[in-house]
Amino acid sequence: MFIGRQQELEMLNDLYNSNRFEFLVLYGKRRVGKTTLLSEFSKDKNSVFYSAQEKNSALNIESFSKAVQVRYSSSYFGTFESWDSAFRYIGDNTGDERQVIIIDEFPFVAQDTPSIKSTLQHIIDHEWKQKKIFLILCGSSISFMENEVLGYKSPLYGRATATYELLPFDYYDSASFFPNYSINDKLIAYGILGGIPCYLENFSDKLTIAENLEKKVLKTGAFLKEEPQVLLRMELREPAVYNSIFEAISNGASRMNEIAGKIHEDSSKCSKYLDTLRTIKLIEKKYPAGEKETSRKTIYSIADPFFLFWFYFIFSNRSYYEIIGPQKAAKDIVDKNNLSDYMGTVFEKICTEYMKRKAREGKLPFYPNIIGKWWGNNPEKKQQDDVDILLIDKSGEAAIFCECKYRNELFGKSEFEDLVSSSNLFQKKHKYYYLFSKSGFTKWVQDKANKSDNIKLIKVNDLFDI
Repeated sequence: MFIGRQQELEMLNDLYNSNRFEFLVLYGKRRVGKTTLLSEFSKDKNSVFYSAQEKNSALNIESFSKAVQVRYSSSYFGTFESWDSAFRYIGDNTGDERQVIIIDEFPFVAQDTPSIKSTLQHIIDHEWKQKKIFLILCGSSISFMENEVLGYKSPLYGRATATYELLPFDYYDSASFFPNYSINDKLIAYGILGGIPCYLENFSDKLTIAENLEKKVLKTGAFLKEEPQVLLRMELREPAVYNSIFEAISNGASRMNEIAGKIHEDSSKCSKYLDTLRTIKLIEKKYPAGEKETSRKTIYSIADPFFLFWFYFIFSNRSYYEIIGPQKAAKDIVDKNNLSDYMGTVFEKICTEYMKRKAREGKLPFYPNIIGKWWGNNPEKKQQDDVDILLIDKSGEAAIFCECKYRNELFGKSEFEDLVSSSNLFQKKHKYYYLFSKSGFTKWVQDKANKSDNIKLIKVNDLFDI
């Protein structure tokens, strides 16, 4: 069953229906669902769908030749002598009917045959631009697609009529994979798996969270048991160093000097490793909301929830979990406060996604120009302070301050007063307070919210009322 991606399908169909030459560069991290999206889009259209493989150019041309010739003549009559010949054949056989040409995992071809980019550039400029061809180049190597396909030094620079980075699902769309789960279990599943479709498909809402962890993550041979290691080996040359970085961050290190100290590497070297992980969208570099990117308060976090979960629980406890077995290991993760403590960090991400959805729907007091976490010194408290989510409007006169609590206790007076104290650091004409709580709110907080239009209380059930 195809879930979500309605906005992306609409974009693809708009390009398809333009009735002129279109060239889309589509990219995104591995497993994010690019191939599934393109398969869904092209299933009822005249299309050549070629998935390149990590093999030499001769073999890729042979496979591409078969895909093209079967599409146009229903038979294979031999390998084209070059990519140029293959592309010219497509142009010669494209009449008034719309034709879709998809090359999935384009980097596998272009890295072995760099000249294919110049070949495509020439064929686009001199032949395909006058035809009803919709060309889609797709790739999982984000740096390659951004630099070697879209970059200004690329022969294809300026030829694309559209570009799109396919992102993981947010918590809201991810919940569609688990219709039989409770609201809280939907959030936990997202906290474990993130928004990667093939990870979400691997879990079943016919099993409990613990049973899914046992059978799909912890059991020998399970698809997700070594998934982070598999991806790191595919993408990087020194997975051991990167493992150490992920472990350090998952255990609380967030600043450059803290991470470098934990992994016993020089800060300049550590910085290069972090930049590499940022390029493949596994690590995020963050600075306080409203401050410049050059802020000295920069911190690093793990962007992918499954990587965070895996390194938080499994990497450091692998030997222990092997001894006690997958069933007891799953129980150890779920039954204690471990999972609840872990979900505290993910809950902030979920609440941020909720606020972004509300903003897009125009259901906030204003359209935010800035949204993110803020941290810094609070002179009133004489200590470091933070705001879980801070939203500021374009004029800088209005702000929303959010506090997110994922715990088995009611959100109380002291938490609200702490948030107000933090908000006093910001000179804003209009201030609003959004309070998120897994377990609800004390009567004092409810009474306070009932007397003010500037205070909104959001329980977990409300996260799906958008």
